[in-house]
Amino acid sequence: MRGLGIGAAGIRTSLTRGRAFLLRGAKAGGAAIAALAALGLFAGVLAACSTGGTGPRDEGPARTDPVGSTAAADGASPSPSASPSPPSSSEAVRIVKKDPKVSADIKRDLKPCVEDEYPVDVSYGTLTGSSRSDVVVNVMTCGDAVSIGTYVYRDVGGTYKNVFRDEEPPVYGEIDRGDLVVTKQVYEKGDSVASPSGEEVLTYRWNGDHFAQESRTHNDYSKAVDGESPAPSDDDG
Repeated sequence: MRGLGIGAAGIRTSLTRGRAFLLRGAKAGGAAIAALAALGLFAGVLAACSTGGTGPRDEGPARTDPVGSTAAADGASPSPSASPSPPSSSEAVRIVKKDPKVSADIKRDLKPCVEDEYPVDVSYGTLTGSSRSDVVVNVMTCGDAVSIGTYVYRDVGGTYKNVFRDEEPPVYGEIDRGDLVVTKQVYEKGDSVASPSGEEVLTYRWNGDHFAQESRTHNDYSKAVDGESPAPSDDDG
């Protein structure tokens, strides 16, 4: 998992087909529609003349609908206003730096790794039921990409406020089907950074005021898959 010392690769697929077929169909359909339209216009002129009138009329009373009714009809179903967009990654960095709940050590270490690229992972989604997307920020180290702090920000009156934080590294927060899932790697004596002994997965859910822990799962990692084996005992011959 990214931020916990384990990388992941994404797969992107793109399928495009049928464009030539659609273009040919559009041209054929256009010719048929034009012919039908011409026949319809001609039939309409004949019908107007057969009634004994002088043909299509240009004059006539203007629309008698009250002006207010038109306005009311137009205002009956106003187009919905677009929701404000969530902060970009660079804006999320500024939010973290200004956040009084973020420790001074993390603010001090939050520096660009390359030019203006900051070591942060930013996720957007629905966690608190706000009309604007909630934001999860994982602050990492530049060298080994280990997450050292996880924060959740919720829009309150147009300003993003900190509603969750965990600064016990390594820790990584994600949005999973409306829940906040925080993963912590567990190290025992002698473990290297790349080979923890296990992990704890904590699931939090918004209760209208704060995040409450819903579940906790502990997983032990096998040392055998990493090529490690326990040191032989004195009884081994």
